[in-house]
Amino acid sequence: MHPATAWWRPQAIHATTRVAPGVGRKESPSSTASVIAFRALVTFTVILLLSPQAWFPALGQLRIAFVAAVLAIGAHLLDRMVHGRGAAPPINVEIGIALLLVAWAVITVPVSYWVGGSVEVLTSTYLKAVAFFWLVGTLATSERRLRTIAWTLVCCAVPLAIVGIKNYLAGDVLSTGVPGLTRIYGYMGGSGLAANPNDLALMLNLIIPIAAAMMIATRKLMLRGLAAAVMLLSVGGVIVTFSRAGFLTLSATGIMLLAVLIRRHSAGAAGFLVVVALVAPLFVPDSYFKRLSTITDMQADQTGSAQGRWQDVVMATGIVLHNPIVGAGIGNDMLALNKYRGKATFRSVHNAYLQYAVDLGLPGMLLFAWLHITCFRIARRVEQRSKWDDALRPLGPLAAGIQVSLAAFFVAAMFHPIAYQFYFFTIAGLAVALHNTARSMAAADAPMPALARRAAVAAAS
Repeated sequence: MHPATAWWRPQAIHATTRVAPGVGRKESPSSTASVIAFRALVTFTVILLLSPQAWFPALGQLRIAFVAAVLAIGAHLLDRMVHGRGAAPPINVEIGIALLLVAWAVITVPVSYWVGGSVEVLTSTYLKAVAFFWLVGTLATSERRLRTIAWTLVCCAVPLAIVGIKNYLAGDVLSTGVPGLTRIYGYMGGSGLAANPNDLALMLNLIIPIAAAMMIATRKLMLRGLAAAVMLLSVGGVIVTFSRAGFLTLSATGIMLLAVLIRRHSAGAAGFLVVVALVAPLFVPDSYFKRLSTITDMQADQTGSAQGRWQDVVMATGIVLHNPIVGAGIGNDMLALNKYRGKATFRSVHNAYLQYAVDLGLPGMLLFAWLHITCFRIARRVEQRSKWDDALRPLGPLAAGIQVSLAAFFVAAMFHPIAYQFYFFTIAGLAVALHNTARSMAAADAPMPALARRAAVAAAS
């Protein structure tokens, strides 16, 4: 009777068969092309975060990131063409918004301050980031794959944090020109998404909530210990960067994580977080607190960066009010600021939302805000549904972690010029993947409709 009753189920990619509430599920087999595409995606993620070509220069000649990306996209498209529309989830609203954002960026290129510069930002960074967002969202559409991507991010945080802490302990630092203030070099001399100390702090801050989610989601003691260790290392890595934005984001992340853990009745994890928050200041040098004091007293910043960044924010706001629709063109906020400053400093505004507004006008900023809010809301809905839907219960912790990461990005975006980079699109891709995974798991767990049940009985008799 099983063959006759299986035909009615929705054809969602990697749909899972329910075994028991909260227990692992047996996943349906994936096509060879889909498996290749996903493995290439995981490989690309590792390359993106860890830049192995920086450790082994010979790999740079092989263009390993490009090969992994092409293989992932090519295999994924082949799988969708061969298996048809039923092999993949329907187009998500989030992906549609991202495509609208790209389309608006392309439309504004002809009227940008520097057409060649806009084309360069589009082709070298932005389109790649959006493509990665699409791949994560449409390939990690099973519980196992979603966890694999999450654990990949968590494991990649280990070398990032260790290199940062090593640089600090070894005195491998940058000179700031201010007595008593030094900043560590970024990961591997400025490679990948952790190219400077601020970027390193940002990447670690985005991974900390994912590590917390995996710590409370797994029942294996060894994996829990690994996730807890990654959280501790990442906190240390953020602190040694002496990044003020990193501190603000870390503080917001800690508060939000504590609220989530209390809401989920995870007393042990919440207690661990409180202990870390209480003990960490004991190991922090006094110069770090002096650095943080310039957050509220900008005039005390002897480097001048705090004052300069605030002036840029005020000036960027004026630029948006003067040109609210089209903007300066993607990637041209520096040129717009130079024009209004009256001098060439070539410094971006340290606010991702203002970057969008200056470059793409209010339509671009609003589209990005819409995408950000939509991704947060779908993660929130999955977490809420997981509380009463046994089929989705395993996704609850990761849904909560993705929410905190997206909220942490909002805090970080107020202080970083990261509008077109991979940071947001990595976490947003996880949110879309979570949405698709929840949809396929719910479809596999749904009861058989009465009409389909009668048809199946008739076919079997």
